[in-house]
Amino acid sequence: MSSGNDCQPQTSTKPALGEREAAELVDRVFGLKVSWIRSLPSYDDQNFHVRVSAEGADEYVLKITNSEDSQEPDLIQAQTQAMMFLSAEGFPSATPYLTKDGNIMSLESGGTRPGSKKYMVRLLTYLPGTPVAKITTNAQILYEIGRLAASVDKVLSEKFQHPSVKSLHRDQFIWNLANVPLLDQYIYALGQNKYRAVVEQVIEQFKGKVIPKLSSFRACINHGDLNDHNILVDSSSASLENPQYRVSGILDFSDMSYGYYVFEVAIVIMYMMIESPDPLSVGGHVLAGFESVLPLTTEERGALFLLVSGRFAQSLVIAAHTALLYPENKEYLTITAKTGWKHLMKMFEVGQKAVEKTWFETA
Repeated sequence: MSSGNDCQPQTSTKPALGEREAAELVDRVFGLKVSWIRSLPSYDDQNFHVRVSAEGADEYVLKITNSEDSQEPDLIQAQTQAMMFLSAEGFPSATPYLTKDGNIMSLESGGTRPGSKKYMVRLLTYLPGTPVAKITTNAQILYEIGRLAASVDKVLSEKFQHPSVKSLHRDQFIWNLANVPLLDQYIYALGQNKYRAVVEQVIEQFKGKVIPKLSSFRACINHGDLNDHNILVDSSSASLENPQYRVSGILDFSDMSYGYYVFEVAIVIMYMMIESPDPLSVGGHVLAGFESVLPLTTEERGALFLLVSGRFAQSLVIAAHTALLYPENKEYLTITAKTGWKHLMKMFEVGQKAVEKTWFETA
């Protein structure tokens, strides 16, 4: 969902290749003949689902990174190495198909004209499954997702080593939860309405109550974007009344950065609320799963309400700003906004104490 290592949410850097160009790219860079291709929705990169005539796996995702992030090969290297590491550790993560030169990625020109933008290109194994956004979540899968989020951050923080890891220190990265105060400069995109006042309140409270406490939180590497479109599930039971799900895929590592364990659980709670018919109850089930691996400290629990609110604010403000830049992609960019505003207003209406009581008692 990201763009850039600085505080720009997105400038005009999204690739715009046609299906034929994308198929030619797969042939030229990876030496594979494409038999079928279709575009997949994406925030600011370009993704294609491709089928190839080849030995072994025959379905892949061609990922063409936006031109801004493509200027940071170390960062893309770290993200891809993390995916490979997690796959080796038994997590359902995609792995790259190597280029003809034996590399995990290649910098390619987006056109034939001189001065055409360059984009980093990878071919990743296609993970089957249904996005969480398309199912009715229940306590069981919310618990599983919470447990997964904690397990991913824990294993990355304790065991993942690669020279490129230092690139994950992204101090000015707009999607890092520590950077909610940076939203000040994009809030204009909301116009003047009742929502803006709530976001301003979130930012001010965040500055006063969360920022001073950051040093007391436990640091880690965050996936940073375990949202309802980036977690795939499949049903492990035939029961239609009470389906049991398991996570079958973790997608999109482009928001990885150094952060804190409590950031990850806050991000997951916020995105799982989006799809739930009973949003305020979601937090307790996600938290229970997360704490089965990593119990939160008193300070971390105390910040959770504002961290979840802060992620709502990030998602809503950055989407509004980006939709002004890319009106043609507005529908995808504002998916979260459709219910996000409603949930954020509800949280503030009900109040921090009551919401926390629901979460912590369930957990």
